[in-house]
Amino acid sequence: MKRKVLATLMSTVMAASLLFTGCGGSGSDTSSKGGSTGGEEEITFMFWDDLNATEDLISLGYKDVIERFNNDHKGKYVVKPITTNLEEYYSKLNALVASEDTPDVFIVSPGPQLTDYVAPGVAAPLDDYLAKDGWKDTFTSDAVFSQMTYDGKIYAVPLNTAAACCFYNTEMFEKAGAKVPTNWNEMLDACEKLKAAGYTPISISAGTAWCLSMVAGYLCEAEGVDLAKLADGSASWEDGKLESAANKLLELSKYFQETASGDTNDVATAGFYNEEAAILIQGSWAIAQMNGSNPAFEDKCGVFQFPGVDRIIAKSDSLCLSSTSKHPEAAAELIKYFTDDAAQKYTAEVGGKIPVTKVEYDKDKAPAQLAYVMDVFANAKGTFGFYNESLPTTETGSHFDDTMVAVFLGDLSPADAAKDMEEYYKENCRK
Repeated sequence: MKRKVLATLMSTVMAASLLFTGCGGSGSDTSSKGGSTGGEEEITFMFWDDLNATEDLISLGYKDVIERFNNDHKGKYVVKPITTNLEEYYSKLNALVASEDTPDVFIVSPGPQLTDYVAPGVAAPLDDYLAKDGWKDTFTSDAVFSQMTYDGKIYAVPLNTAAACCFYNTEMFEKAGAKVPTNWNEMLDACEKLKAAGYTPISISAGTAWCLSMVAGYLCEAEGVDLAKLADGSASWEDGKLESAANKLLELSKYFQETASGDTNDVATAGFYNEEAAILIQGSWAIAQMNGSNPAFEDKCGVFQFPGVDRIIAKSDSLCLSSTSKHPEAAAELIKYFTDDAAQKYTAEVGGKIPVTKVEYDKDKAPAQLAYVMDVFANAKGTFGFYNESLPTTETGSHFDDTMVAVFLGDLSPADAAKDMEEYYKENCRK
């Protein structure tokens, strides 16, 4: 496993290095970590948004954390952000890892992507730091570390919890006479009413593959796809469940915006909060982006659970510490700043995400959408992960994403998609 992950990381270095040289601006500064600036020791922090250009409220909160840390450690340490966009993030991070210049602190998604940094020893265990001064006790429970624990050791710290859900324009729904759907047929009915009223029913990104894959994951969940059985070979992708889910994806795609195939996540999200479409299938992480870009839209933005499923997709942004950091104590202290009361209150009251600590926050200050998301969580019968973060490897997850995009584009039939996934599993996942 370790050799395979190292090979994967190394294989990206040349392509990712080209990305670095092709993208200018302060958001892509990548000089070596561990240096000294004006007598202050440098700590590098890598994130998937440009902290100097963003309007995303969560990202602005992260920027504030860094500024607080720098002020508190003035003359000793200074944090240098290395930022990029989400689509290029892992390629650029892997290039730094392969060139032995891993950022001191970097963000990662739990699941196979985190495994890619734990298995070869890129990420350091954090248990000793979490044990100091009762830091671990500030979290809501040990369960928040379940996806970050390997062989009994914790390798990442979660910053928040978010759920994939459906945002909707309450004004458009009312004018179209559409009701909030609770099952598949009601979803199609709502889209029909919205379309008849002259609205684009759904804004979504197929240009950013995981966005479309997220919808496919929900549809697979509704069909009863069992990932564990698929992994051990006791179930087959060709049992009709994926094919049915892919057919439903095509059925729903009739209501997507015309530019969905090329739109990025940011473009599709903007299409919703700029009122170019009535529904956005996204996650509660988008609340900060929507409210930061168009604060007035909050009053007409409702939330409902993806219809026809009992469980919801949930995830967290998490931070890792480099095993090669020259300043591990200070880097771990930076991670702790992201989970202190000030940061976690901001997470809820401004960013609209669910805190991972026991911090008390003012619910009246929080975005209205957060209360709706909390209701979705309360009514769900459980959670599951993004498919691209729940399949055996990151390569398998990417293959699933690309397969769903191919179905949407008409390059693969639903039956051929199921056959393709089964063949991929036989060749790569069941040995």
